[in-house]
Amino acid sequence: MNRSGGNALVPKGMFTCWIVLFVVWMIANSSMAWEVALTGGAITFAIAHAFASASAAWGRVNWTPSAFYHFLAYLGTFIIELVKANINMLAYVYAPSIGIRPGIVRVRTRLTSPIGRLALANSIALTPGSLVLDLKGDTFYIHWLDVMTTDADEAAAILVDPFERHLEKVFG
Repeated sequence: MNRSGGNALVPKGMFTCWIVLFVVWMIANSSMAWEVALTGGAITFAIAHAFASASAAWGRVNWTPSAFYHFLAYLGTFIIELVKANINMLAYVYAPSIGIRPGIVRVRTRLTSPIGRLALANSIALTPGSLVLDLKGDTFYIHWLDVMTTDADEAAAILVDPFERHLEKVFG
């Protein structure tokens, strides 16, 4: 038994990690060729084994039908937020004068698992106009290109809540 809860050959959570990495591999390669799938399967298996052996975080993901639904809902939410953020950035770039108010806001998260917080931080960072600078406990420090509010609850509603409500059901 290793520290992540599985046996030495297949650590707990490795299958979940492998599936996520393999799907990303296939999407990134834009190919369903068997050579690409075989190569990706082997590479992502090795990476998933290393990740799952080093940390128990992937072993905490419980893929119930509800969690799977919320993961798909999270992906849809992420795509919508990504498009909205890119349209906002486009408006800033092509505006005759840029009226932005950059700043750092502090928001709290309800997510307790490290993998859930990582997913939230990456979701925020991947949407243009915001970047997670630091995470201390349940508090994120986010650089926001155009600060709409300095109230922590209002900022969380804008930056965190769209992702958090689904990530909470998947990762806790």
